[in-house]
Amino acid sequence: MSACGVDEAGKGSVLGPMVTAGVLVPELSELEGSGFRDSKQLTPYRREELYGEIIGHWKTIVVVKSPADIDARIGTMNAFTASCHAEVIRSLLPQTAYVDACDVTAARFGAAVLDILGIPGVSIVSEHKADDMYLIVGAASIVAKVTRDRLVTELSKEFGDIGSGYPSDPVTLAFLKTYILENGYPPSCSRKSWKTVNEIIARCSQQSLTIFSE
Repeated sequence: MSACGVDEAGKGSVLGPMVTAGVLVPELSELEGSGFRDSKQLTPYRREELYGEIIGHWKTIVVVKSPADIDARIGTMNAFTASCHAEVIRSLLPQTAYVDACDVTAARFGAAVLDILGIPGVSIVSEHKADDMYLIVGAASIVAKVTRDRLVTELSKEFGDIGSGYPSDPVTLAFLKTYILENGYPPSCSRKSWKTVNEIIARCSQQSLTIFSE
């Protein structure tokens, strides 16, 4: 019975894209002993190794949403993520799709994906930490993470060191503050609707006013 796993990387980042990936296998038994698991538990080198193995053996797809796409969304980020999962599943057309739920209620996230998908005959298994529970979702997690990391590396070539892109990263925050102070607006690689960006804009505006009044 064909199955796919779906996971995303970069949902909570303030810089760079969100990447949703899917991996399709004819039978889940093909993944036994593969070592696929949550990409965050693997070294970058091991992720790259497994990425090559995954795309070389099974059908994969990635859906990349830019910061502009995310800023223009209608509805919550969870609903937007569910639509991305559905887009991946629609391209792979498995009999069963295993998804890593980002909603606090896993069943609600699965129902949202199924509703957006609108294709009869596809069952959805939605679980928290599905990338730890199911090898097929672990594989999707690896593809999503490697793809996003490569895209962030390309952004760093354009903008300089932007860090990981997450608001918890001091390098990312320092880059945002410096860019906004120097240019007066946030970079194109940022999610302008994010609270982090607007707070930095407000602080930079206040700092500029203080300097001007001295």
